This record gives sequence, structure tokens and C-alpha cells, in this order.
Amino acid sequence: MIKKDLFKSVRVKLFLTLCVVILMIIFFFIIINNAVLETIYYYSKKENSLNVYNYINENIPKTIKDEEKEKYNLELEKISVNNNFEILIMNQEEIVYATNKNFVSEFGSINDITYDVKYSIFNRSDIMYSKGNINIRKIVDKKTDINYILLKAKLQNENDVYIRIPITPIKDSVDISNRFIYVMGFAAIILGAVAITFITQKFTKPIEELNDIANEMSNLNFKRKYRINDSGDEIDELGKSINTLSDKLEDTINKLKINNSELEKDIETKSKIDDMRKQFISDVSHELKTPIALIQGYAEGLVENVNTDEENRKFYAEVILDEADKMDKLVKRLLELMKLEYEDREFNDKKFDIVELINSVIKNSRVLLDEEKIDVEFNEESPIYVYADDFYIEQVVTNYFTNAVKNVDKVDGIKMIKFSIKKSKEDGKLKISVFNTGKKIEEEDLNRIWTRFYKVDESRNRSKGGTGIGLALVKAIMTKYNSSYGVKNKKNGVEFYFDILEAK
Repeated sequence: MIKKDLFKSVRVKLFLTLCVVILMIIFFFIIINNAVLETIYYYSKKENSLNVYNYINENIPKTIKDEEKEKYNLELEKISVNNNFEILIMNQEEIVYATNKNFVSEFGSINDITYDVKYSIFNRSDIMYSKGNINIRKIVDKKTDINYILLKAKLQNENDVYIRIPITPIKDSVDISNRFIYVMGFAAIILGAVAITFITQKFTKPIEELNDIANEMSNLNFKRKYRINDSGDEIDELGKSINTLSDKLEDTINKLKINNSELEKDIETKSKIDDMRKQFISDVSHELKTPIALIQGYAEGLVENVNTDEENRKFYAEVILDEADKMDKLVKRLLELMKLEYEDREFNDKKFDIVELINSVIKNSRVLLDEEKIDVEFNEESPIYVYADDFYIEQVVTNYFTNAVKNVDKVDGIKMIKFSIKKSKEDGKLKISVFNTGKKIEEEDLNRIWTRFYKVDESRNRSKGGTGIGLALVKAIMTKYNSSYGVKNKKNGVEFYFDILEAK
């Protein structure tokens, strides 16, 4: 299995991306905190001081009765405490109200306040707001080195008002806020990493599953399907599409396999038919040359009246008929052999008595056996049942028997053909053998005799009507049955055999 590159994993990429996003958000807050917080703070204090000025301007009268002084003093003190302001209201003669007596003492006198505010403390770059008779500036107390925001304005009752706001704590607030952001950012990264791990796993696990399914589909394995969660999201929709694609591909490939199999069968059948046709034409053209030549010669002799006597003409006609009969048998056997070798020939297997079949074959050749003075030995009398196609088994027995009759010869003054049936201990099949006395088959011919048209003795086979197809037909039949067959040289002759399934 190929090891995946860790950094190419979607899960790792998503994890790193989300971590980077969290870090970027933290850095953004720090930058904003450093760059904007102080500005916002100054803006807020400026607006607050203007609001307080407007309130005083609208609600504090020029002349305050003695019984009302305490009321207004409490109200102004409340405003001062709540907003961390120092408020000073004064006219040219006296201080009307002061929340902090040091506010006056720091300057020394009323005239000192007026002078310092106008000339000694400020420069133009410190102006924060200036409109009409209202001025808001940043100032520095030279004695304490403390920064302030100072609002100086004229009330509608002709009194002067001074509102002083200390601004030194804002820097400390920024530092504290940054440290808090650092701590919270570190905690956010840790908690975010844990959360991201679960989130990425939730998102990537179905993707990995879909990838595995796709890989199996590429290997033509369509059994595995994506489990739909009914969440309705894009991954579920993709899973449904993958399942649909898998089903359609499986169906299409199965159809292609079926069509391909049928096409292969058609091609194979066509090829077999073509081979059979070529083989048949080759075999027929090869084997029919001699009988056709004989028929042509004897027919020309009859036409030209070479022999005038009736006996010779009859002989010519008998030769023609005999050769025509041989040609008929040859073509029929050759066609049957071709069908066995090139077609899926279905056998009509059934239960039948093999003893009765062998006796029937012997009986049909009794005249020839008597003429040639051939003794046939077959000692089985009780029925022995086998399971096969009796038509083809009869052809095997007949071919073995005919071959024995053609090749039997005297040994110790006797021509003998012997049938025997033995039961095999290994596979329970019956071994049927046909032995004939006579000349043995040469070793190099033992395998060749099963080839079509191969004849050990060409002249002898022709004289006895052999076609050279019989043993090839036996081979084809036994091959179809997947049964053993063969020939053995014995002490006084040759034995052919084949196996057949015993019926139960």
C-alpha cells in the first residue's frame, strides 16, 4: 500500500488552514487593539466631555441660590465621579464650582489658569476639537507629567467651564488588553486545535470513504456503497451520486461482459465452423482422390466397352458401386467426426445393457466372421448396465471390433477376437477391451493410429474397406466423455480398450 504524503492530506490541510485563520484573527485583534483602541478612547472621551458640557450649559443657571448650591454641587460631583472628570466652573471674579480643589491650586490662581490654558501648556498639534467657543486639547501637567484632555468652553450664562480628563491609564489598558488577547489567543489555539481535529475528521472521514469507494470502483469492485446520513449536505449528495454511478457502471459492465461472452462464443463458433469447413474440404479432397479415380476409370471402361463380356462389365459396375459405398461411409463418418470435434455435441445419456450391445455388434458381423473363420470369445451372459449414449458407445465398440476383424491373424492356427469387461477399483468405471490375435503395432504407430486417415497398412486397409476415421472417431467420443482409451501390444496380439461409467 502506497504511503500517503502527510501534507497532501485534506484533513491536515484543513487543520492548518483553520489554525492559520485563528492566528490571523488574534493578530488582527492585537493590531486593532494597538492602533484603534487609543483613538476610540480619545474619541469617546471627547464626545463624553462634549455631552457633559452640553448638559451643564443647558441645566446650570448663571446665578445659583444658596439653598440650591448643594443640589447642583451633588449633581456635578456625580457626573464627575461617574465619568472620572474634573469639572471647574468659574467667572472673572470667583470659582463657581470645582470638583477638585487641586485643579485650581495646580495652576496657582484663576489668572494663572487662564494664562496657562492660553499660552504655556498647549501647541497647535494638540488640538482635538475646536468649534465656536469650545476647544478640546491634549495637555501635559508640567508638575506631575500626567496627560489630560482639557475642554475649555464658554457657557451661555457667560461662565467659563473647564473639564479635565486624565488619559494616562489608557496606555495601561492597551497593554492589559493585549496580554489578555495573548492569553485568550493561546487558549483559543489549543481549544481550536481540539475542535478543528474533530471538525476536520467529521468532514474528511466521508471524503476518505468516498475516495476508497472510488478506488474500488476503479478496480471494478462495486459491492461497497456509501452510507447516506440523510443530512442533505453536499457530501451526502456526492455519496448518492457515487452510489448511482457505481450501480450504473456495474450494470453496464455486466452487460458488456455478457455481450462480450456472447460475442466470444459467436467468434469461437464461427472460427470452429470455419476450421471444420477447411478441415472437411481438405480431408474429403485428400481421401476421395483414389475412389473417384477408380470410379472414373471403370466408368470410362464401361462407356468405351473395353470388356464385351457380361461378367467383366458386371465386375466394373460392382467396383464402381463398392467405391461409391466407401465414399458414402467416408463422408458420413467424417461429418460425424467434425461435429464431435468442433461442436458442443450433447449426448443422450441413458441406462442400457452393454452386454446386449456387444452381442448385437458380434451378431451383425457373423457372416463375415464365418467366412474369415474368426472365433469370437465373449463370456458375459448377465446384463451389465452402463450410463452413456448408446448410439456413440455402439460406434466405439463397432470401430474396435471392425478394426480387430481387419487386423486379426492366426496365432497357433487360430484367429481369435476376445471381448472382456472389468471393473476398475480406482474410479468404479468399467473397462471394456477388444483383443485380436495377430501382428503387433509398431511403437511409433501406437499414438499415430488415433489420427484421422492414418493407416498402418495402406493397401491392406483399402482392400478391407477401411477409411482411417474409425479410431479418430473413438478418440473424439471418449474425449467428450473425459474417459480413458488406448491400445496395448499383448503377447499374441493387440488389445484396444475404453472406460465407461457403470449405472447404479
